[in-house]
Amino acid sequence: MISGKYRLLKGIAIVLMLGVSAASTQTAVSEKDQDAQAKKIATLKTDPKIAATDSANSGASGAATTGRDLISQYRIGEQDVLIITVWREAELSGTVMVRPDGKITLPLLNDVHAAGLTPDELKTSLTEKLSPFVNSPQVTVAVREINSRKVFIIGQVGHEGSYRINSTTTVLQIIAEAGGLRDFANRKGIYVLRSQNGSQQRLSFNYDKVIRGKDSKDNILLRPGDTIVVP
Repeated sequence: MISGKYRLLKGIAIVLMLGVSAASTQTAVSEKDQDAQAKKIATLKTDPKIAATDSANSGASGAATTGRDLISQYRIGEQDVLIITVWREAELSGTVMVRPDGKITLPLLNDVHAAGLTPDELKTSLTEKLSPFVNSPQVTVAVREINSRKVFIIGQVGHEGSYRINSTTTVLQIIAEAGGLRDFANRKGIYVLRSQNGSQQRLSFNYDKVIRGKDSKDNILLRPGDTIVVP
């Protein structure tokens, strides 16, 4: 009986030891896998392509906010097409284009200045002007087409002409849109003509220097009405 009990207890002890050993092995494997996974993630994070993607994704929210801010701050310009809506007043609503004198024409109001105003500022102006004719007018102003934000490029490029810009368009981008420089273009003698406060400025642009990325400030940020000259 004693021998039988001894064998039974010994068997239980062996089973317990095997169980502990298996658990230890599993834990060790799990920790090994975790270490390998951590090293893999660290390697991916240091990869330039992965880092660039992560940076773009992390900045997406901020970029969206900036985009909304830019829309609210947009200044209406000549040849822009606007949609004016007056709630429950179909005859006072419609699509209008901003004339070269900066004005639009609306029923009852005739000529109204629009150029230089944001959509919200024009909305406020129209609401005030319509108040004598409409009880509590509710006005909405939307920009349907942006035609005023244009620049021009002439000279030794693939395609001379006018090009639309946004708030971040640079000389280098417009040159690319225009088909690039021709073989005999003066790459270091490019300049931008800009009218400001009644006078004309001449801003130098060195294509080779910008391409080499020595100084991003040399890549001029364009404004509506600028003319890029490529000798």
